[in-house]
Amino acid sequence: MGEIRESYLVAASSAVALLREPAVAAAWEKPSALTEFSVAGLAAHLAHQIVRVDNLLEDGGPPGEPIPLIEHFTRSPWVQAGLDHESNVGIRRAGEVAAADGPVALAARAGELFDRQRVALPVQPSDKVVYLPWSGWSLRFDDLLLTRLMELVVHSDDLAASVGVETPELPAAVVEPVVELLARLAVHRHGATAVIRTLSRAERAPATISAF
Repeated sequence: MGEIRESYLVAASSAVALLREPAVAAAWEKPSALTEFSVAGLAAHLAHQIVRVDNLLEDGGPPGEPIPLIEHFTRSPWVQAGLDHESNVGIRRAGEVAAADGPVALAARAGELFDRQRVALPVQPSDKVVYLPWSGWSLRFDDLLLTRLMELVVHSDDLAASVGVETPELPAAVVEPVVELLARLAVHRHGATAVIRTLSRAERAPATISAF
């Protein structure tokens, strides 16, 4: 099994454990650290990253030619859209709907999917390509896993901060690909000079180099 697949499984296991934290259930109806997201909606959005992978394990249609990973993000409307853009409103609404059965049911469902993926991921073809029905284009399966890995790491931090627990500690094999992806996206969005200055010259750093 490839390294990115192993890293995804580690991050997904950590996310399932976080969803089972009593602090998450205790804060379920409260606002999260993300604007206009409740803890419930954010928890469901975190779990949805595992759902997305599961939905693509046995995709049926011909996927077509995969696009590069950076192009995937530049095409996605949510990346640079405001909070009120329909894509981001839809993400928040979907999270609230998915959380409707409560924290126990959400964590149990995520755990079931993760258990299935532990078995299914290692036997996926190394050159697997998947069509993303929510986007309308295809990615290499391992590129798709990297996008979900990033989402799991970022939103695990969001959820932990929202409920007052420590952000899960993850190994370098999980964190480093996420940092590299975010850095590549930041360079694409702001330019290499802005990123280099932020990392090395605080006196000339721009206000932000946020990837999103």
